[in-house]
Amino acid sequence: MLVRNGRAAAGFDADRDPGLDDVGRAEAASVAAALGPLGPLPLVTSPLLRCRETVAPLASRWGIEATVDPAVAEVAAPTDDLAGRAAWLREAMSSRWSDLGSGPRAWRDQVLAAVRALAVDTVVVTHFVVINVVIGAARGDDAVLVERVANGSRTTIDVGPDGGLHLVAVGTVGESRVG
Repeated sequence: MLVRNGRAAAGFDADRDPGLDDVGRAEAASVAAALGPLGPLPLVTSPLLRCRETVAPLASRWGIEATVDPAVAEVAAPTDDLAGRAAWLREAMSSRWSDLGSGPRAWRDQVLAAVRALAVDTVVVTHFVVINVVIGAARGDDAVLVERVANGSRTTIDVGPDGGLHLVAVGTVGESRVG
């Protein structure tokens, strides 16, 4: 299950690693309440603060620690400049993976390898673009943006024995602040 982080206190153009705002903390609590009865299951999280804060209520409820995995961190922009990062992300979101450079494609491959390596039911708290990578791969769609998954949404996939990805359910979609 791929859980999108709760709403961040700042966008891609304002902070490299923001925590959650009040709405995001409420979304994290909602995730914990919804998934609580299913576990404990292994928890994996992006190293970025908004994901670690999103997974914390669920980890606490289950009495376990989440594994921090950089392979499910947000896509890296080719610049450290905050305004440049946001501009790059906006352009990338209207692109296809095959049109982007080797860096973003290598990152995409890393995300897919990490998800395919999950051997048991696992909750992965991650980011908008990561979830789009997995949905796109499951559908055979090369677009960077395939679904506008909402903050705190839960997307369910199955990983077949051959590493094939099967989309079981797309998380709640809606307006989303990205970039």
